[in-house]
Amino acid sequence: MAISVVMPALEMAQENGKLLAWRKKEGEHVSKGEPLLEIETDKAVVEVESPGDGILAGITAEVGAVIPVGETIAWLVAPGEPPPTKAVTAAPTARATSAAQAAGTAPARQKQAAAPAAAQISPKARRLAKELGVDIGQIQGTGPDGTITSDDVKTAASAKGAAAPESLSQVARLMAERTTQSWTSVPHFYLVQSVDAGGLINTQKKLSQGSAAGSAPTITDLLIGLLARALEKHPRMNSSWAGNGIRPHAEINISVAMAVKDGVVGAVIPKANKENIAAISVLRRELTERARAGRLRPADITGGTFTLSNLGMYKVNAFSAIITPPQCAVLAVGDIADAVVPVNGKPGIRPIMTMTLSCDHRVADGARAALFLNDLAEAIREPEKWLA
Repeated sequence: MAISVVMPALEMAQENGKLLAWRKKEGEHVSKGEPLLEIETDKAVVEVESPGDGILAGITAEVGAVIPVGETIAWLVAPGEPPPTKAVTAAPTARATSAAQAAGTAPARQKQAAAPAAAQISPKARRLAKELGVDIGQIQGTGPDGTITSDDVKTAASAKGAAAPESLSQVARLMAERTTQSWTSVPHFYLVQSVDAGGLINTQKKLSQGSAAGSAPTITDLLIGLLARALEKHPRMNSSWAGNGIRPHAEINISVAMAVKDGVVGAVIPKANKENIAAISVLRRELTERARAGRLRPADITGGTFTLSNLGMYKVNAFSAIITPPQCAVLAVGDIADAVVPVNGKPGIRPIMTMTLSCDHRVADGARAALFLNDLAEAIREPEKWLA
């Protein structure tokens, strides 16, 4: 029986994805779990694995196409079996449905409305026309079957004296949309606390002894583990606003902000409170390598319940981060710098790190968030106690 290959939904409210590459050619045999295609979402470029075994056939999507989630774009068939001629739309996955419900919305699965027959236009060109204020009804398309392309829109905009903006990748464009949505719809408030990071540094050095070059755990790895354990004591901070109430999460999955081309991606360390620092370090390095190479997998970017953003390596003293809905908080960490502080009643020099906690006021109030931040600061001062 033929297996449909569909454009997957990888995160909440995702309506479509951009096909970047087929990793297999039509007619080639594919095994379940093998990388089959690459797509671009608002979070990252990800590899999608084959849903089963078979011969890749009936490819309907070209590289570069923006495709609604759930739409069939190819088939896996048995040798000699023809691909079905009738396309199907996949039902929402349980994980995507759960994530969308946590955000208070149903997962989008509807196909984009087709453009009128008189003006066939690609989704990218339609967005660009809207941004530039160009009437698509006045454009003569030069694409296949008269389809209006982005170049056609830019040409029309130039003709009317409008300046065409630099085209953004889907990752950059949707990241801009999501951060704007979060900033304008989530009631942020912030707590700032500086903490002595001497114990953190000593523990990192101790855990690094005997490690091979490039494999020693980092400060970020320790922060992931300590943050997850602090969340165990404060489950409200590991919850989401669900539209009409607060939804707690059964797992503590730390999303680590990582810089990629054209934006930032949140790569997820699942069940971080159950893992030791060595395991966290290995997974975090693997995620970093895949993110830099543009090879993140769907599971790498889904399910995050709390975000850690560390810019200390860029020598940033402190900063405030924007919450990633439906998460209720994000911790922003600056660099560790020597500062003159009271030590046993006398001036002393200690390595100080500044943390800024951004919170969704619908989920957590100031006192609750402060208690969480105080416990996290204690964990940073005495990491071995909390990691035992």
